[in-house]
Parts: sequence; C-alpha cells; structure tokens
Amino acid sequence: MNPNLDKLQPYPFEKLRALFAGCTPPAHLNEIKLHIGEPQHPTPQLVKDALTASLAGLASYPATNGSDALRQAIAAWIGRRYGIPAPDAASQVLPVNGSREALFAFAQTVVAPRRHEQPVVISPNPFYQIYEGAALLAGARPFYLNTLPENGFRMDFSRVPEEVWQQTQLIYVCSPGNPTGKVMPLEDWQMLFELSDRHGFVIAADECYSEIYFDETQPPLGGLEAARQLGRDDYKNLVMFSSLSKRSNVPGLRSGFVAGDATILKQFWLYRTYHGCAMSPPVQAASIAAWNDEAHVRDNRRRYVEKFAQATPIIARHLKTALPDAGFYLWANVSSTGLSDSEFARRLHAQYNVSVLPGSFLARDAGGCNPGRNFVRIALVADLDECLAAAERIAAFCTSL
Repeated sequence: MNPNLDKLQPYPFEKLRALFAGCTPPAHLNEIKLHIGEPQHPTPQLVKDALTASLAGLASYPATNGSDALRQAIAAWIGRRYGIPAPDAASQVLPVNGSREALFAFAQTVVAPRRHEQPVVISPNPFYQIYEGAALLAGARPFYLNTLPENGFRMDFSRVPEEVWQQTQLIYVCSPGNPTGKVMPLEDWQMLFELSDRHGFVIAADECYSEIYFDETQPPLGGLEAARQLGRDDYKNLVMFSSLSKRSNVPGLRSGFVAGDATILKQFWLYRTYHGCAMSPPVQAASIAAWNDEAHVRDNRRRYVEKFAQATPIIARHLKTALPDAGFYLWANVSSTGLSDSEFARRLHAQYNVSVLPGSFLARDAGGCNPGRNFVRIALVADLDECLAAAERIAAFCTSL
C-alpha cells in the first residue's frame, strides 16, 4: 500500500462523530446541523429541467475536456463576473467534477519528486483538508501558514521562511476563505505573484465560495481578476477552481471548473485523460443552464444576507464573531465561555441538539499554536427559521454556562 496513506488524518466530520458518541440530545428539540457546509437552499428548477431534458446523453462517452458549449459558457461567465476578457475556452478552461476532486488531482499533476529534498505544498491553516491530503499523497511536505485574528485572518506570506519558498512547488489559497470568510486583497495577490515568479511555484486558487457575499456592488476579488489588474494576462502559474455547489445549490451535481494558465491546464488535462473523470453529458447540460443564469444566484445571496443579518447579532452577543467578508460561515471564538472548542461543540449538541464544528478539527499545530483552537465554525446553510432557532439555542447555552 502507498505508505503516504498512513499520514492522512481522519476527516473533521469523522472526528465530530467520535466527539458526539454517547450524547443523547433532548428528544423535544429537532436536530439543527450547522457543522457542515452543505447548501440547503432549493436547487433551481432550470437546472433540474436541463438535467432531465438531456438524459439521452447517458448513451455517449463524454470527452475529458467537456463540450465546447460548456467551456464557452464557463468562459463567458468568468468574463461577466470579473469584468475581464473571457479566457480562451479551448485552452484556459477545463470542466471538472466539483472543485474537491480537482483540488486533489491537481497536486498529483503539479508536484514533482526530487532526489535530495522533499517538495513543499503551502496551505492556509485552518484549511480545507483536501489540500493536506493532496500534498501528502503527492509525496510533498505540507507547510501550514496560520491565519490569525491579529492579522485579520490573512495569509501573511512574509511569515514563510525563505528556505521553505525555495522548496515550494504548489500553494493553495482559499478566497473567500474556509472557515474565516476572508477575501484576499489585491496587494496580497501581488506579493504572491512576485513570490511565484521568483521561486517558480504554482498557485491553486480555491474560489468555491466566491458567489456568496453581502453587498451586490462589492463581489469578492478573484485570482484571475487580480492577475489581469496587475498585467498578468497569461495567468502565469495561476489556476483558479470554482464550483456550482454553493453558487447554485447543487452539491450533488458535482460540477465545477478550473481556469488559468494554459500551459498548466494542458498538463492537467493530460493527467485527467488517464484519471477517468469526464463529466456526464446531462450534468454538462445542467451546468450550462446554471452558468448562464444569474437570477437564481442573486436570490441565493438574498437568502444568506437575510440569515446573517438576523442570526449574527444573536450569536455575537455571546461569542466573539462578526459578519465575514464572504461565504456562509461564522468563525466564532468561544474562549469567553471557559470551554474548549471541542467541549463547547459537544455540550451544545448534547444539551440543545445543535451541531457546530470545532475549529481545532480544521487546523494543525504550527508556529507554536493550533489557529483553530477556541473557535467553532457555524455554517448558516439551513433555512432562516432553523438558523434563528439555532442562534437562540446557542445564546441560551452560553447564558447557562
């Protein structure tokens, strides 16, 4: 067996199941799940209609690079969304089966083994655990860059030692961030591009939360957009990852894309021809319908704006938290309760049947601390009434301590 499998840690939700073992929440309280970032809003009818109307496509093998129509729809959406020239649909866009599988597979393409030193993959900390698993199974050493309250949860690239940059082959950035909701500003992109030019590493920009934000006039800055603003029209060493799961409430569709540096995408495409991960034709048709429509996306944002506006103040009266830049998580500090993040989550579940995710489950010890410790991640993905009920239960729990 691949010895690197032994380096993988249990997924956060496996740790949560173990944490909750033996808990018996009150029977009169319905369970409210705020621990997992699974969208709960209805799937748009136009997506379902396009999917069912295209079932005849199941009789055909799909191409690894998807249909011309899908790539063109994605390229056009990128141009509209970020106000930049649409990327070349043939060479700078590649459909994928959700961002998760692509984020993992990308490291297997990019990371090159070295004889005398282990390559490095940099990840934010806390982080989406796929980054770590992808690095380890590619034979790389993860370097965890803490995102902390004192620097506004930014990835502070100046904190990475020069010798680490020299060994780095890939860096994952997540903007808007999971779990903090932090959006990378242009000056951070500029610093990252300069470091990439100096050291030759590839940037994997995870942007799957980009369409959940709170001000229609201020959409989050994207990596391709930042590159264009800085004159990097070829997107050198930059590949962005996006998905319909959060944007269009279709996590089960498993549909997303990667876009950016054509040279890198050509190699990623080659890897994927062997990987066997072509997108089903009906899913491609449903994806085209989703990428071509913005009305359902605006309605989706409206629902999140309403939930955050009403639930955040209730929770913030008891836990240190605030509206994020974007995304659908509250990153709440529980130190004022006198409980650890894991004990807070366990007792909240046991007493009030609300599940949240301990922040320490999303992070690793690095730089002398676990940056997720004393935090919990609260996913406001349920409907408004459930989110408000959960917020009131969290408030009652905090008051009872």
